[in-house]
Amino acid sequence: MTYVVNDKCIKCKYTDCVEVCPVDCFYEGENMLVIHPDECIDCGVCEPECPADAIKPDTEPNLEQWLELNRKYSESWPNITAKKPALPDADALKDEPGKFEKYFSPNPGSGD
Repeated sequence: MTYVVNDKCIKCKYTDCVEVCPVDCFYEGENMLVIHPDECIDCGVCEPECPADAIKPDTEPNLEQWLELNRKYSESWPNITAKKPALPDADALKDEPGKFEKYFSPNPGSGD
């Protein structure tokens, strides 16, 4: 098992999860974070820290696409290990449906 970040993170990018991760397995895109599935130790401390409820164990149904997306982008986006401010409209967009189709960006973030 590993944890994955889903589309609820898009356009929010709260980084509370990064701050508690003991193995630094988060990677930063332009408008979301991902978890490297081979680095995640399945401790679960990140899941309750996410204000957008965007982190889920990969054992939940219908998360296969998110596991693949997390794997793909964790290989090319920079590592992030320190908390940063959320994106400007994070609170307003936190519960918006269909964020992947509307807003996903494959561009990397700045990392640490």
